[in-house]
Amino acid sequence: MATMSAEPAPQTVTPCPNCGFVHNCICHAEVRLRSQAIFVLLTHSKEFGKDTNTGALMARTLPHCQRLLWSRTEPPEALLTLIADDTIQPWLLFPADDAHPAVPFARETGKTPLFILLDATWQEARKMMRKSPWLAKLPRLSLSVDRDSCYSLRRNQQTGNLCTCETGIALLELLGEHSDAKALLQYFDAFLAAFPAEKSGHPRRRPEP
Repeated sequence: MATMSAEPAPQTVTPCPNCGFVHNCICHAEVRLRSQAIFVLLTHSKEFGKDTNTGALMARTLPHCQRLLWSRTEPPEALLTLIADDTIQPWLLFPADDAHPAVPFARETGKTPLFILLDATWQEARKMMRKSPWLAKLPRLSLSVDRDSCYSLRRNQQTGNLCTCETGIALLELLGEHSDAKALLQYFDAFLAAFPAEKSGHPRRRPEP
């Protein structure tokens, strides 16, 4: 009596536990930055787990960067404590308006800069501002950059707007930390280059040497 051979079990492909990519791990391009500034990514709940989110690139590379979940009813106590610290110089990254004009950046001697970024779409970020009165008390910093955004992974991107990681790069430039800015830009570029192939479900073809 003939026996049928069992079909091989399908291979299970698991994503990289660090970068989250399955076919195009970018951990080889990950950098360790040296900036002593504090970066807080106040993140909308819809952004956690999105593969297009670039705030995660900052969180993996900057030594003093953390992602905090934004809540309308419960502001993060740890962040409020940090803002109240006399040794910290807090800044909110958000476009200025008539009621909240931009404040020119000037680093105070003896204080560590704290940059708070709203890690969300622009529509979500505006709602976060309206529903978080405590944010309105912070000095508002608007960035002027001389280049267009390279981020094209989401639809309806508005001209002149930067994604979260690009904002982090611009802040490092503002601090004069040009080597860190360049290294983070290279990591960001590696992410953008690998993403289309990752979404297609196959390894990216690299150019011939």
